[in-house]
Amino acid sequence: MKRSHWKPECSSPKRYAFLVTQAQKWIIRRARTSDIRAIAALIEPLVEARVLLGKDLVVLYEAVQEFTVAATPSGDVVGCGALHVFWENLGEIRTLAVSPDHLGEGIGTALVGALEQQARELGLDTLFCLTFEVEFFRRNGFHLQDDQIVDPEIYVELVRSPDEGVAEFLDLARVKPNTLGNSRLVKDLG
Repeated sequence: MKRSHWKPECSSPKRYAFLVTQAQKWIIRRARTSDIRAIAALIEPLVEARVLLGKDLVVLYEAVQEFTVAATPSGDVVGCGALHVFWENLGEIRTLAVSPDHLGEGIGTALVGALEQQARELGLDTLFCLTFEVEFFRRNGFHLQDDQIVDPEIYVELVRSPDEGVAEFLDLARVKPNTLGNSRLVKDLG
């Protein structure tokens, strides 16, 4: 299988899109508010299958700046992923999804690459994800992590977050530990 490559379309770090060289079937770019309903439709089957945690439409709109999408030249969203910052050096890749019609085209890998670049630009040096797709993330440089990856003093700060994803990451009692039964994977960006 031919692996896709992505590269910045413009040099501005605040506004960019990624072109994919695989016959330019799609581009990787930051999400827009007009993409949110398509993102919701893309992740809905995965929420129903209990692969992803569900998010209300209002939550997706509030988090639009966290999302990156893969879109066809005509603008159809065929993949998405989000980068959620937890702490000064720690972020999570969330809500990574690819349309079943476009699996195997390298979209997931391109999205992870774009999210990693964004993480580095923000100064993060560690990314994690909670996922069933262990082999996919291993191929992208992540490894299984069973113990806590934050120091106790940072844990005390993170526990104050109202975000359910943070609560699940910390295994707090207010959420069932690892609600979906997925694996925690981590990648050092250093």
